Amino acid sequence: MNLRCKYSPLIPGLVAIALALFLLPRFSAQSDAAQEAAGNYVREEMQRQHIPGLALLVSQGGKIVRAEGFGLANVELQVPVKPETVFQSGSVGKQFTATAVMMLVEEGKVGLDDPLTNFFPDAPATWKEVTVRELLSHTGGFGDYPEKFDFRKDWTENELLKLVEGIPLAYPPGTKWEYSNLGFLTLGILIHRVTGEFYGDFLQQRIFQPLGMQTTRIISEADIVPNRAAGYRLVKGELKNQEWVAPMVNTTADGSLYFSILDLAKWDAALYTEKLLKRSSLDQMWTPAKLKNGQPNKDGYGFGWVTGQRHGHRVISHDGAWQGFKTAVARYIDDQLTVVVLTNLAEAKPGEIAQHVVDIYLSDAKSAAGKH
Repeated sequence: MNLRCKYSPLIPGLVAIALALFLLPRFSAQSDAAQEAAGNYVREEMQRQHIPGLALLVSQGGKIVRAEGFGLANVELQVPVKPETVFQSGSVGKQFTATAVMMLVEEGKVGLDDPLTNFFPDAPATWKEVTVRELLSHTGGFGDYPEKFDFRKDWTENELLKLVEGIPLAYPPGTKWEYSNLGFLTLGILIHRVTGEFYGDFLQQRIFQPLGMQTTRIISEADIVPNRAAGYRLVKGELKNQEWVAPMVNTTADGSLYFSILDLAKWDAALYTEKLLKRSSLDQMWTPAKLKNGQPNKDGYGFGWVTGQRHGHRVISHDGAWQGFKTAVARYIDDQLTVVVLTNLAEAKPGEIAQHVVDIYLSDAKSAAGKH
């Protein structure tokens, strides 16, 4: 059975016309070779890593080069992955939370150096030393969910806030970097307090709808969600369904979104413009945040994005993992090349797959340039 499903100009009738909107003109012979090499590599890696389904996006300068599904979105029903297939975001969703905060910064409703007690007056006194900037960059002393956190309890927002407030800071704010889901959870509540809207509604109104991201939304297992993929995990080498968590835990701002590669293509294209934020704000998000000693944090984290260099190429990226899904977004800024890999297996390594796909296309571009 051929499990590959992608947009094709050979599909007849009106469907082809609609699907062709997502395609660019046909590529050169070199690009065709890269397309084939990337496809072969993805299929080999899926087999090696036991990944049921994968969606691959390659875009150049905000234009789709490739949007293709591989394998199965639902193993039990034998449903193939398509470009429209909806995956869970994991922490890739943090870049949207960070964008929302920066919108409020541009509007003067939030200051990056505002102490958290401006928004949470009943918080512990230590929160007076933590700034919005530090939450965005994981340098505020916040940690991760406690070891005994009950993911099956249907927490309220206030209960989650009380939980975070009750955890002592792990280190003096601004003195080190430590990845913190609780920091971004708190930023979602901050957005709610500043705007009066649930942060997911704010994202919908200010980011997703304006960009035409029709499938991107907060997770809801109760709702009917067309083209939703199932998440999986390996237990002693055997494929199992994702573990269940309570609905409220699936709505927090540390990464609780549904999206497809087609929506992420629209997101990628918008980041080349100032539709959402000024260029200065985007540059700030893509610059490693400095610690109080004036040095950039060693992990290269900006606001919701990891910044760095790979083989001399400047890249901003983020991975995500949640409920049987693993995701990766890598944007090679100077090359204007973006690769997104969405998978539905907890043990998958989409970041490594994305890197290898990038290498194939960059090598192809270098080879083509050398022939001119």
